[in-house]
Amino acid sequence: MAQVFILGAGTPTPTPHRFGSAFAVQVGGEFLMFDCGPAATYKLVQAGIFPTQVDYLFFTHHHFDHDVDYPCFLLCRWDQSIGTENTLQVYGPTLTETLTERILGEGGAFVHDWKARVNHPLSQRVFVNRGGTLPRKPPRVLAKDVGPGPVHRGREWSVSAAPAEHVQPWLDSLAYRLDSADGSIVFTGDTQPCQTVVDLARGADMLLCMCWDDQGRMQTLGEAPGQCGTTGAARMAQEAGVKKLVLVHIGPHLAAHGPMEQGIGDVRKIYDGQIIFADELMSLRV
Repeated sequence: MAQVFILGAGTPTPTPHRFGSAFAVQVGGEFLMFDCGPAATYKLVQAGIFPTQVDYLFFTHHHFDHDVDYPCFLLCRWDQSIGTENTLQVYGPTLTETLTERILGEGGAFVHDWKARVNHPLSQRVFVNRGGTLPRKPPRVLAKDVGPGPVHRGREWSVSAAPAEHVQPWLDSLAYRLDSADGSIVFTGDTQPCQTVVDLARGADMLLCMCWDDQGRMQTLGEAPGQCGTTGAARMAQEAGVKKLVLVHIGPHLAAHGPMEQGIGDVRKIYDGQIIFADELMSLRV
């Protein structure tokens, strides 16, 4: 059965219990990640998954709370390798290829790091002691900008994407659907309620949906456009007919007791499936 690991269940606001967005999935003997927000690599290891086990990464969009740990993940996965691992494949909307090149390329921000590790005798010795064989190869990542439609097919799974409505035209945003024999999982990323995401999620076993705050409070504060709150997430899940609704990207106000219980109650008035209020390092079976 597929397993989902909640690595980041928060927002750009750092709190002791939530910060940013990141998720891992174990399916068909492979590990996938969706987004790579603050401290995602550290949280991945806390969840019992080593970076070299992850062969696929999918970005919903390129706000920092969804991608700021990307340099750390790339460098850690390469540094801890022995050179026999699968090549990491990264997919996301516009800027995915550019960011990857800016991190690891010959003119990238961290070229000094990986060149020192490739060439210095101490780093070479550590690499050999780990099980590697010299000469050590530079990091190699297959990064690809993608849009709506089929994205990638693995051994026992496939990923497709649909447009999500967030902060266009400044950033492109995607929602993803993972289908396998174990079931279907949809990651909305950041989005306001929209038909494209509802259609993508139709009949899914699990929907991980952005839930920033109480919907009425969002309307009052002018924060509703481009985002889902409690009733927005509930309406999308109900219309799509998903079996489980996992509330993620939860803001500090909604995460506090009182607003949390009220918010869950408001969702329950609209959505009649199972509701999960996500905590970081939570593990879910599909």
